[in-house]
Order: sequence, then structure tokens, then C-alpha cells
Amino acid sequence: MIPYGSLVVYVTPKGRRYTKKLTEGQDWHSNDGALPAADVARCDFGSVIYTNQQVPIQVMEATLYDRLKTLKRQTQIIYPKDIAYICLRLGAGPGRTIIEAGCGSGGLTTGLSWFCGPTGRVVSHEAREEFMALARRNLEWAGVGQNVELHHRDVAEGFAVTGADALFLDVRTPWEYLDHALAAVRPGASFGFLLPTVDQVSKLLLGLERGPFADVEVCEILIRRWKPVADRLRPEDRMNAHTGFLVFARQQERSQDFESRKPLGTRERKQEAARLARLGLDNAAAQDDAAAQDTTEDQDLA
Repeated sequence: MIPYGSLVVYVTPKGRRYTKKLTEGQDWHSNDGALPAADVARCDFGSVIYTNQQVPIQVMEATLYDRLKTLKRQTQIIYPKDIAYICLRLGAGPGRTIIEAGCGSGGLTTGLSWFCGPTGRVVSHEAREEFMALARRNLEWAGVGQNVELHHRDVAEGFAVTGADALFLDVRTPWEYLDHALAAVRPGASFGFLLPTVDQVSKLLLGLERGPFADVEVCEILIRRWKPVADRLRPEDRMNAHTGFLVFARQQERSQDFESRKPLGTRERKQEAARLARLGLDNAAAQDDAAAQDTTEDQDLA
């Protein structure tokens, strides 16, 4: 039996997928015919039932992946492949408080709410009221959001809470809000950022280098699916490739002693070599000046 109020995925023989909420008295309609809500409620997830046109339809339970893929959107949403890694890197889970800005259509908000559960807390910020309203509707439709606080707020004014365990910024210029971000989290908190261009990533990295941050990671996540045919196994012709750059870091106090003991990277080795070269040239110039001065003094004495 499938309870009313459940999100149900209907799959047609041609592979079309529809995710709909099962509501008493509201039948499901498609080009393949109609399914009475009462008939769906009487079957179990994983069943095959027939429309009034005698077309078989697979009935599946909507997972978090299905919910994320079918959210209503007015903005570019974060893809499930990215949401999963973001939640892992931020440590989203029971009892955790995660700050987010901006929420857009609520894709990541839905994922964070799902993973944090009843004892967790998601505090989301959105500067545009129409997007916040859409995110609230999407959360309700997806069956989550009871642990979500939505704030109509520009993060340039600061964040609505302090002492959070992690913070995620999906804004155009995140480097401008790093001080506000640090003030909103507990010591050692995790940070995540989503950016579309390499120029923005570079500016953010410069900001992270100046602040108390460590464990910095820049990555992109690609999914390459394969055709699930045993005797003709090969990659699909299309793939979900680059969707954005993900940057992660942790709040960490700076220690000159710690930094001095780290092995030098390529850039640091070049900088050190250039510094030593300049130092060598300066020493050589000083020695030449001293020798010239000695020569002048000897000539004066003669």
C-alpha cells in the first residue's frame, strides 16, 4: 500500500519519468492514459499497473535524487552530483547547524534538510524574495524543510545566526563576505563555495590565503554514465560534465612555525629562488660599492 501524500515516480515504457504527489481523488494523467489515485494507493512501490489505455507503468518511490531532479526552478540549481559531495564535505548530519546563502530555488537547501534530519538545522539566506518563496514551496513539495529557517536577507549585512558548524556560499563574490562568514561559525568550521568561472575561483583563493583558512580544495565533479547492456557495455554518448567549481576550506588559525615546516610547492620554490637571487644580487652590488669606496679612499691617501 502506498500512503496518500507520498511522492511517486511513474516510469513509462519509453523511459519518461514523472514525479507526482499521490493525492486522494487526483488521478495521474499522461499521453499513455490515466491512473486512478485509488489504484495507485492499493499497490506497492515496485509494482506495474496499467492505465485506462492498457499501457504498463512502473511505480517507484521517489528518492532524494528524484526529488532534486524535479524541483521547480527559476534559477540554475546545484546538481545532485555536486549536492552529495557538498553535504559530505560540510558534514551535514543530525545535530549539525549549516548556514547557506543564497538558496535560489532550494536545491541544496533540500539536500541539506534531508541529511540534517529532525535534530539538525539549516539556516538559509536569500536576497530575492521571489526565490525564497519558491524555495519554501519546493521544500514543502519534497517533504522536507521542517528543520530549515529561510531568511530574506543580504549577507552583506551579516548572517542571521552564529556558532554554526559549516557554511556554504553560492554568491557571485564570496571573497567579499569572508569576514562575515567567520563571525557566523564556530572555531574549526567547514566552508564551501560554488563558482562558475576560474577568475572568481582565483579571487576567492587569494581571499582564503589572507585569512585563517586551511585544508583548501578546488574541484569539479563529472559523471560519465555507461549504457547498462551486458553484451554491449559502453559509455553513453552524453554526460553531465562541468557544472561549476567547488571550493572547500576550514577555519584554521595561522602558525608561522607550522607554515615554515611545510614542503614548498612549485610556486613557493620559484618565489624562494627569486628571493635568493635578488638577495645575491643585492649582496654583490653592496660588495662592489664597498670595493669602489675602498679604491676611492686609497686614491685620496696617495
